[in-house]
Amino acid sequence: MPLLKVGDQAPDFTLGSDNNAQVPLRDFHGRIVVLYFYPKDFTTGCTKEACAFRDDFSEFKRRDVAIIGISYDKPEEHEKFKMGYDLPFVLLSDKNKEVSKMYGADGMVYAKRITYIIDKDGKILAVYPKVDVNSHSKEILELIDSRMSER
Repeated sequence: MPLLKVGDQAPDFTLGSDNNAQVPLRDFHGRIVVLYFYPKDFTTGCTKEACAFRDDFSEFKRRDVAIIGISYDKPEEHEKFKMGYDLPFVLLSDKNKEVSKMYGADGMVYAKRITYIIDKDGKILAVYPKVDVNSHSKEILELIDSRMSER
């Protein structure tokens, strides 16, 4: 599937989380959501990206922005990854690759590293098909701040 575009309605889904709860995207309606797809827990780039979101988490929280990470890893792996790096946001398991397909993030073996910013009404606000794991979190905060100041 191709990537979703800015202005598209974000497809709803429900996936299992790191603590085996079923988490629907619609539960985050009314909040900005950083929905990021990543290849694999405990790999260098994925760990850097997750830790950057962790380090900036108070800034996202202050702006009432939810962060959701999705990969093909099992919930048990996500739980270990969250505990190992003290990640304060939800990680979802897309082991059947269905959600990754809907968002154009499906890869042969691993999910592609793609981030979507979803606005409070469930529309795609921004798409990041290329991600620099070292600066991505700050880049998203800047985008959110620029959009908030436009209102």
